[in-house]
Amino acid sequence: MQKRSILACLAAVVACGGTASSKSAASSSAATTSSGSDFNYVVTPHYVQANAADVSPGQTRCDNGTFACYAPAPIRGAYDVPATLDGAGQTIVIVDAFGSPTIERDLKIFDQAFGIPDPPSFTVLCPQGCPTFAPNDVFHDEIGWSVETSLDVEWAHAIAPRANIVLVVASTSSGNAINVAEQTAIGLFPGSVMSQSFGVPEFLITANNSQVQQAISNYEVANAANITLLASAGDFGATNGGPIVNAGFPASLPLTTAVGGTMGNPYPFGLVKGNAKSGFTYGGEQLWNELAAVVGEDVATGGAPSLLFGVPSFQAGLGLSMRAIPDVSYNAAIDGGVLVAWSALFPAGSFFIVGGTSAGSPQWAGIVALANQANHGPLGFINGALYKLLHDPTKYARDFHDITVGNNQLGGTAPGFTAGKGWDDASGIGTPDVANLIPDLIAAK
Repeated sequence: MQKRSILACLAAVVACGGTASSKSAASSSAATTSSGSDFNYVVTPHYVQANAADVSPGQTRCDNGTFACYAPAPIRGAYDVPATLDGAGQTIVIVDAFGSPTIERDLKIFDQAFGIPDPPSFTVLCPQGCPTFAPNDVFHDEIGWSVETSLDVEWAHAIAPRANIVLVVASTSSGNAINVAEQTAIGLFPGSVMSQSFGVPEFLITANNSQVQQAISNYEVANAANITLLASAGDFGATNGGPIVNAGFPASLPLTTAVGGTMGNPYPFGLVKGNAKSGFTYGGEQLWNELAAVVGEDVATGGAPSLLFGVPSFQAGLGLSMRAIPDVSYNAAIDGGVLVAWSALFPAGSFFIVGGTSAGSPQWAGIVALANQANHGPLGFINGALYKLLHDPTKYARDFHDITVGNNQLGGTAPGFTAGKGWDDASGIGTPDVANLIPDLIAAK
């Protein structure tokens, strides 16, 4: 791999080809601090360029031999996404900063590559004006946000192909800008599903931060409007790459459903069994925890008690002293990542293998859109229903894959949590069997 050397190429905005990567945990954390009570959200998509031969509807191993990778069909098969639901009539709102100048083209190329219909509508909404792509803006990592945009849009669409997609683009990654963008979207799209694949470590902010308070106000309005909120739990273990165990915000806010990460067990190919001819089914998963020796940097699923929020009612009885995340999990592996069309710095038709908990939030948004379709109306806040299913042994066993292997100690040295039977601080309730989950989730509401 050329993971480190290509970073210099991307920083200089040179389309060098080869491999690309996100920032390290330390630099990601540093990028969140600004001045006073301000902060900048960060995204951490981890990505490596795929060969053209890697891109096929049934791909489960990339021909270049570097990483395992998945197209939509294997992921849908592994998580038992029903073909009888497609998200028709629903709206998925994807929130990102900066956006991507090639997202419309990349989505169309993604759909053509994997035989997915175009969404009924794809809207790019920029409440403060659409920003000009500035890949030299290293502080805000506009390249990373561009990759994130493609990942979020394409994979929410892959799970719910007939749902309307709205990409809400904040003018920058500050908490204020994201709040303005989300406030606008919440007002325009009641009953929708909103995905947020970004966050800030709680140890860098305080509960009385004005940006946090505005976000909470937004989410309360969203809850009243029957909008389901999802957020990624983070990619740098139980400490978020910092000095203490802490959760990431906004995933830690009790009004959101926090999505953690898993990887195949055995790693990296264990998630999916079968092939394009016989069909894809579930294999096995463990907690997402990949080392620098394999993927270029130490990464692991976020998951920890919150420093800011007390125990919500839906987590009563779990022996917690504070709100803890994640609530659910999903595949986040880099070696075992998903294929994403992205061409902001590369020729049209370029694909990348992308991992991180960023992959889980938009796909869970797609799952909720399917559930809303089956329900003939929005489910809105789903955490109470999810935890009801956790406490029903029969339904839990059929609706979720209980993750019991692995830990989220970053690099094997930082503090972390170990997976265990039932809910745990590193995997939450587990990963979904979507076809079984949807009717039980509706009934639990």
